[in-house]
Parts: sequence; C-alpha cells; structure tokens
Amino acid sequence: MRDVSKIVSIDTLFEKQVANRHLNHVLHNHVFEYRSENFNFTVNPAGNFEWGGQFNDTTNSWVNARGFHIAGDITNTVFFATSFYEIQSLFNDYRQDRIDEIGGNTVPGQISGAKPFRDMGALDYGFAESYISYTPSDIFDFQLGHGKLFLGDGYRSLLWSDNAKAFPYFKITTDIWNIKYVNMWSQQMYFHDPVVPNERNPIKWNVMHYLDWSVTEWLNLGLFETIIWGNEDTLGNYRGFEFHYLNPVIFLRPVEFHIGSPDNVTIGVTGKLTLFKNHIFYGQVGITEFKLEEMRARNQWWGNKYVYQLGYKTFNAAGIKNLDFQTEYNYVRPFMYSHFMPSQQYGHALQPLAHPRGANFYESVSFLRYRYKRLSFEGKVQYLVFGQDTAGVNYGNDIFKLYQTRTLEHGNITAKYAVSNTVWYKDLMISYLINPKNNMNLAAGISHRSQSSILGDKNQFMYFIAFRTSLYNAYYDF
Repeated sequence: MRDVSKIVSIDTLFEKQVANRHLNHVLHNHVFEYRSENFNFTVNPAGNFEWGGQFNDTTNSWVNARGFHIAGDITNTVFFATSFYEIQSLFNDYRQDRIDEIGGNTVPGQISGAKPFRDMGALDYGFAESYISYTPSDIFDFQLGHGKLFLGDGYRSLLWSDNAKAFPYFKITTDIWNIKYVNMWSQQMYFHDPVVPNERNPIKWNVMHYLDWSVTEWLNLGLFETIIWGNEDTLGNYRGFEFHYLNPVIFLRPVEFHIGSPDNVTIGVTGKLTLFKNHIFYGQVGITEFKLEEMRARNQWWGNKYVYQLGYKTFNAAGIKNLDFQTEYNYVRPFMYSHFMPSQQYGHALQPLAHPRGANFYESVSFLRYRYKRLSFEGKVQYLVFGQDTAGVNYGNDIFKLYQTRTLEHGNITAKYAVSNTVWYKDLMISYLINPKNNMNLAAGISHRSQSSILGDKNQFMYFIAFRTSLYNAYYDF
C-alpha cells in the first residue's frame, strides 16, 4: 500500500524548493541576466511608488514611476547602459511651491515642461538616461551619453552636480600615474521667457576640464575649469560649436580671451585630506569673476562672485561598524552662476548645474547613517539661509535673471537682502534593501520643514512610504 504521507512530503518539499529558488532570485539576482565569454547584459525594472502627505492635511502626495534599466558589456571593452522612466506625481507640500517658483512645470532634478495630469494638480512626465563607452586600455575611457555628472567628495557640489536634468555629452577619462583627467563636451538648453509650450528650446554648449591629482595616499587636489557659450552670438547670429575649445589639454581661459568672446567661465579647486583611513576632510572653491580692489575694499561688490565648501565625513564612527557621519558647509555669493546673456547662465532647462537653491545663500547639512545587514537608518539636518528674489528686484538668488538687472551695485551681503529665508529641514528614514543588484528597497520616513521670512512662516510635518529601486537622484532639500 502506498504511503500517502511520503508523497505529500515530497511534493511539499519540491514546492518549497521552487519557492525558495524564486525568493532567492528576487533577493539576490537581476531579473534577467545573460553571461558569456564575450557578451554580458542584465535587465531590471526601475521605479518609485511613493505615497505620503502631511499630518495635518488630508490631501496626499504621491509618485508613480515605472521604467526599466538595461546594462551590459561586449568583450569587457565596450560598456553600455540605458534606463527610462514614465512618471506621474503630485506634491502637496513645499516641493510644489518650488515647482511654481521655478516655473515651466519644472520638477527639480528630473524634467522641465511636464504636462498636467487629469486636472488634479498632478504632473505627467518621463525621462531617459543612457551611455555607451569604449575602454581600450586601463588608461583611456571614451563615453558618449545622455545623463548627468557630479564632481567632488561632498553631498553637494558647487562646481558641477547632478541637480539638473540629463543632457547629451561626450566624455574622455584619462587615468595615468596618480592623475585622473576628465574632459567633457556637452549640450544644454535654456528656455524662452516666457516658456513657449511645444516649441524647441534654444541650445548652448559647454566644455569642461577636471584634473584630479593623488599627491599622496592621504592628499588629493583637483583643478576645474568650464566654459559655457550660446549657439548664437550677442547679435543673434549663428555661432554653433566653438572648435577652439576642442583641444582637451589646453587652459580654456586664455583661449576664451584669444577669440574675444564673452563666454561664461568658471574655474575651481577641489581638495580631499584623508587621515587615519576613515576621517576625510574635503572642500571646493570656485570663482567666475572678481576685482582685487573691490575685494580689498570689502564693499560687497556684486561682481565678486565665488563659492566655497568645507566638509567632513567619517566611516565606522566612534568605533561602531557601519555607522557613518557627514557634515558640510556651503557658501555661494550673490550672482554666482548668472550672466548677462540668457544662453550663458550656469544652468540647464531652468535648473542650476550646481546647487538646487541657485545662489545668494549659505547652508549646513549633516547626516548620520547606520546599516545593519540590509536594514539602513538615516538622520539628516539641514540649515539653510537664502536671499529670495521677488518680482522687480534682483539680489542674485535666481541665476536665470540677467545680472545687469541687479538691484544693488555694492552692499550685496550674502542672504541678507531681498527676502531673507531661514529653512530648517529634519528628516528620519528607515529602509530595507530587498535586492542589492538593482537597489530595490522598501523605505519609510518622516520629516519636518520650517521656513521663516518677513512674508510669513511655514511649518510642514510630512511622512512617506515607498517601494523603489533608487536608481536616480532627486534633490528635494532646498
């Protein structure tokens, strides 16, 4: 007589093995993966399904982002990646205030010109990022892409950050001896004023050089320079790409003088000091223009435009494994990043290429992070003071206002004039990493943001829960 109990146990064991294999795949593997000697690629879903709101408001905020991410290589020499997102979002908090302030239905870090969604105050938009790179040796990498760039060791970058939406670029990275040298030629766009729906926006060009030198095992120094120029000259005549800037090993400022151009030049220095392996001090200094006599006079002349960053971070703080701490201070003078031509401001599609707040501010931002296996905790505190421009005045906060419309010639004290705003932002988040291959995670958090000025005070207590892949960065702390 057949032992039915054994049949049931075998079937149950088989089902458990199948279930365990599926669970293991979800927790540890790419959704689809192909590996061979000469060709490898992976496919993963991408998205952000977020729901939240304010504790004292019944109207919720939400994000519904769906997409995919594909990456691979050919003979370990040609590498490629592409991703696409289709998004609908509704922000019932300070983020919508910022969208309204920027204009053009611009969602910070993602898109400009988003479309209204179902007459409910929500926005409908999408974006894509991709690249293909050729690495013939350990020295050179050639990359053609549509994406973003971040330079520096901090949470922010005051020289070039990933704050603005993606743009097309060609980048060469040279890594030899103790030097890494990056050349990038890119194209951005600037918007009409006012924004004209369904009309192609004018373009501008950018060339950037960045040299990072590992002086010793504990000291890194970097040199940065970039030039932005419009596709048309000051008379509106077609100019196009400037081939004088094509040389990858030349100082750009003398070239700009040589051709007699009014282009927007930014130069900077970066530094990183590593002590006892896990204590890192870092910083940046950038400048677009200044007059030494005006600096010596200390009269806060509008044209003395500079930025600096000072930061510190440590890992395994206080001897506790996976406890990390970071704090930094950022200072940006009024009118930094602005220009007298709309095509040459240091921005892209109504979004700054550096800090999301633009200029005329100082900020402190600090993090405490702890990770236990796949569980992560993060606490964040931001203190921000900025001088907000209003209609009819220009104190140098909005980088897209032409600097010849400035309100003051002298006396431009950072964050003091215009409407001085003080922002406190405190955030606590917990997340669980479901799959490290595609960064799929569950997250929840609460935050408090207060903003005070002579125009009034705003206090918002917010919460959110999310299921996401966290494959792109969006800054909402401004």
